[in-house]
Amino acid sequence: MPTNLPPEYFEAERRYKEASATQEKIERLEELMGTIPKHKGTDKLRADLRRRLSRLRDSAQKSKKAGSHESAYHVEKEGAARAVIIGPPNVGKSSLLSALTNANPVVSPAPFSTWTPVPGMMSWEHVPIQLLDTPPLNREHMESELFDLIRSADLVLLMINLQADAFQQLHTSLDILQEHQIPVRRCKKDETPPADTHYPPLLVVVNKNDSQDFEEDFQVFKALLDEECPLITISARNGRHMVKLKKEIFQRLNLIRVYSKPPGKEPDRTAPFVLKKGSILEELAGRVHKDFLQNLKSARVWGKGVFDGQQVGRDYILQDGDVVELHM
Repeated sequence: MPTNLPPEYFEAERRYKEASATQEKIERLEELMGTIPKHKGTDKLRADLRRRLSRLRDSAQKSKKAGSHESAYHVEKEGAARAVIIGPPNVGKSSLLSALTNANPVVSPAPFSTWTPVPGMMSWEHVPIQLLDTPPLNREHMESELFDLIRSADLVLLMINLQADAFQQLHTSLDILQEHQIPVRRCKKDETPPADTHYPPLLVVVNKNDSQDFEEDFQVFKALLDEECPLITISARNGRHMVKLKKEIFQRLNLIRVYSKPPGKEPDRTAPFVLKKGSILEELAGRVHKDFLQNLKSARVWGKGVFDGQQVGRDYILQDGDVVELHM
């Protein structure tokens, strides 16, 4: 029996899929359920959503009970991916978090102003990416839990100060990571890691390039660095190259944005599905709705690698920016 869902359902479903925190998911799911008409055709859908809501409420209750016992280093993953900002004292990590997100960390010229992780959410072309400011890498003041947090990253942003001894800061930080068995992909010369090893990529962020006067210093540093580590230079204080940094973070996370469109309508460019590079059409279908995954008959794609409206199969490899129309 057809479900005959109203337009309000699909708008509420979109908002639910955009939610990241557990409580927000609960609220959006309750809103979604309120849009479903009650008849035999929707019995299965409503039962499925009730089970999903029950699991979310159980999860929220368990988190609440365990909250008083959790470490300050336990930060729930949110957004499409997580990038952890690390580095020596007084390199501008908190300033970077403040500049890229809506977080309000303590920003101070004094070292060790950050003692616990501080999360914030960065948006790059409607893709939410979680950034974490962390206590400084310093052999005299480090918690072991900090390194567990770094291991959880999808990308490690190693920040150093161009106006100090940048070369020494970089190598001391890399040595500390190595001492704690964190195999970041530090340069192009590194060997491919074992398949079962989490091996977060590294981006070195050279901060305090506050004006063109410091550009020569950066070029000298870059020339001295013979390990070919991926570098980008910025000024968190005055915003130099910050847009370039946001784009670089997105690209190094190996994510793609794909837009779903209903037949005969335009896609919503503000609500992409975010997948890993190399994902196929079948994975997108499952993200849109399990019914599409089971009953998908055909799909049309608009994108760079196809002609407009080209029909593709389940194994089509999605590209960043693709617009997909699914048919059951």
